[in-house]
Amino acid sequence: MHGGPFANIAHGCNSIMATRMALALGDWCVTEAGFGADLGAEKFLDIKCRLAGLKPDAVVVVATVRALKNHGGVAKEDLNEEDLDALRAGLPNLIQHVENITEVYQLPCVVAINAFPTDTKAELDLVEAECNKLGVDVALSEVWAKGGEGGLALADEVVRLCEEGDAQGRSASTFEYSYDDSLSLTEKIEAIARRIYRADGVVFEPAAVREIAKLERLGFAHMPVCMAKTQYSFSDDAKKLGAPRDFSITVREVKVSAGAGFVVALTGSIMTMPGLGKTPAAQKIDVDETGRISGLF
Repeated sequence: MHGGPFANIAHGCNSIMATRMALALGDWCVTEAGFGADLGAEKFLDIKCRLAGLKPDAVVVVATVRALKNHGGVAKEDLNEEDLDALRAGLPNLIQHVENITEVYQLPCVVAINAFPTDTKAELDLVEAECNKLGVDVALSEVWAKGGEGGLALADEVVRLCEEGDAQGRSASTFEYSYDDSLSLTEKIEAIARRIYRADGVVFEPAAVREIAKLERLGFAHMPVCMAKTQYSFSDDAKKLGAPRDFSITVREVKVSAGAGFVVALTGSIMTMPGLGKTPAAQKIDVDETGRISGLF
């Protein structure tokens, strides 16, 4: 179940109660953490797993050839065309997500390529080859086209990683957080920015500095940090695609979500109210005289 907290502005995963229920009632528990290994996975691992005492056995990083070509500079209207050069240019984005899991959190990882009909064999082979260089296997997910049968290869690899770990010996027993509880709020934010985003550092605006000092005086310094950041880039600038370097993260506001148990740091120009389209979907939904509904999808 997904309760709706977006990983760009909130913690991006379901409740501890839901996960514990799934662990108690099933042989396998798979949970989603949205918006990549810089947002959803970071918050699931650094916040939820820390507070709930969970240790994941394996991580699936979902990628698409289309998104990687977009990170390589291809306009959205041209993503259906094969472009190995653009794909090669966009692959550092996927590699950084994978390295966040394997090198920062020390967990085994498989890359699931969510297949589209327009993906070519050469493109799929290129993604697999680059992931294999990192010691990470790739599984093609064709669930959209083939239903459950299209996910068997991915399921088999997830089971293998959970039961055996990866070739480097990573497993639930090697899991680490990206920062320690004992650090100050400023140090926790800097650790995420440097280790997960690969930023050079963090610029704290005066208001954020005052808020951090106040929160620490009130006894909230021990809490994990929930970063509010654009989901389109590792940086706080949505236009910096790929795996940007030579940038800093700007924190303009810090506040506490005391009930949830974490401190929220707002970066860049992120808004905490999700944006909605100019045309409501309801305007495209209709029911004809026979009761047939159109426009839902």
